[in-house]
This record gives sequence, C-alpha cells and structure tokens, in this order.
Amino acid sequence: MFSNNGSAGKNCSRAIFLTDSTMREAYMHTALTLAEEAASCDEVPVGCIICNAAGEIIGTGRNRCLEKHDATAHAEIEAIRQASNIMGDWRLEGCTLFVTLEPCPMCTGAIMNARIRTVVFGAKDPVKGACGSVIDLFSESFPDKAAVYNGVLAEESSAVLSSFFDKVRNNQAVNSFVE
Repeated sequence: MFSNNGSAGKNCSRAIFLTDSTMREAYMHTALTLAEEAASCDEVPVGCIICNAAGEIIGTGRNRCLEKHDATAHAEIEAIRQASNIMGDWRLEGCTLFVTLEPCPMCTGAIMNARIRTVVFGAKDPVKGACGSVIDLFSESFPDKAAVYNGVLAEESSAVLSSFFDKVRNNQAVNSFVE
C-alpha cells in the first residue's frame, strides 16, 4: 500500500520517480539494507536515504545511538547531514527522504528545517510516529510542509523491526535466568 496522508503543502515539489513503484521500492530496499546493518550492530534497525530531484542518492543513514552515545544519532539525521554536505547547503529543497520507520518528532523537525518536501516511509510507529500515527507535525501550523507517503515495503520494514525486538526480548529473558 502506498498512500498520502494529505499533509502536503500546496507548493510541494514531487519528483517524477515517485510515480514509479519500482523506483520507490528500490530506494526503500536500499534503506532496508541500512536498517539491517544497524540491527547487526545492535542498533534499532532504521535506515534512511535522501534523493535529489534527479533521483540520485545524496545521503544515507542508519541508527547509531548506541555506537555514538548520542540520542540524536537517528538514521534521518545522519542522512540529512550527509546530503547537506554533498549539496553544500542545509536546504534540501526538491529532495525526497525514504526511511523504513515513520519519523519521530525530532526527525520530523529536522526534515522541516532542511526543507525536504517529500517523505516516504515504510512502517508506521504507533509509539513515536510524528507523520500521522501519534501526531502529524506536517499538518500543524509550521511553514515548511512535506508530502508524506507511507506503506512502501511496510511489511518488510515491520519484519526487520519485529525480528530485532524479538531478539532483544529473548536476550533479556536469557540474561534474567543467568543473573
């Protein structure tokens, strides 16, 4: 399922590649690879890529909160930083962000501040989702809006997260027997 939550600003740019489901899925597969890399490092498995208007990947990121001892080391933030460096500008207008999990409030704020106009995510986040699940920050009175699309490879994105958290719960259960 690929749906728009309706929070797009009236002047949002939408890249041509968004109309091609094969391309959307290809970008999301790249983000899923990054999520799996995060999981292999015991990080919450979230992966993110940013494409420019031509469809070129200009930023990638995965969660690194444990690795960097930094609560802000989310996949989206890492991808925004890399894309900004490549573009030579903090404004990423005309860019599209693909992420495996619905962005949290912090990441949604960073997306707004970077002027990213299109967000595509896989799995909804019923705990911290800020693009419609808990709150929709893009529908609030902020000046920078983005078109938000959800459900691209949602099952695959959810499966990576479920597998990771099952492993965490199983390890906690094993560790409680050892202590």
